[in-house]
Amino acid sequence: MTERNPINETDAAAIAQARGLLHAARFGALAVLHPETGAPHVSRVALLWAEGRLLTLISSLSIHTRALLAAPDCAILIGEPSGKGDPLTHPRITITARAGITDKSEQKDRWLSAMPKATLYYDFTDFGMFALTPTEAHLNGGFGKAYYLSPDDLGAGA
Repeated sequence: MTERNPINETDAAAIAQARGLLHAARFGALAVLHPETGAPHVSRVALLWAEGRLLTLISSLSIHTRALLAAPDCAILIGEPSGKGDPLTHPRITITARAGITDKSEQKDRWLSAMPKATLYYDFTDFGMFALTPTEAHLNGGFGKAYYLSPDDLGAGA
């Protein structure tokens, strides 16, 4: 008996769903390698999709900042279940990315427009802006709806 490949061929609907998740995201679970132990470490971070990359404003006091500076390859999980149904049937996307520091001052208006409460700490000197540039993505669009997506599929080339 032949096993069916659980990964579907990427189509326009999958691309639209992935892009919708990215544009709606305001937070996600960031996975890095702990800079002292090398063990996996996950943190919830604020996010904004802009110019084909995910932006995140994080404090230099955090483990995940030190981790990204030591090893910029990371992953981020985006998508939260609603209050109804099995949480594992709700859409989510994992983005594998490469992190780099970007100019926080250039992103201020965009960031504060999307997250006005960040006005309280945006200008704190320990906060820096990282851009997470996608290298690949895995969309789970719901039960039986798994897809691999490229950075171009996400609009990362735009």
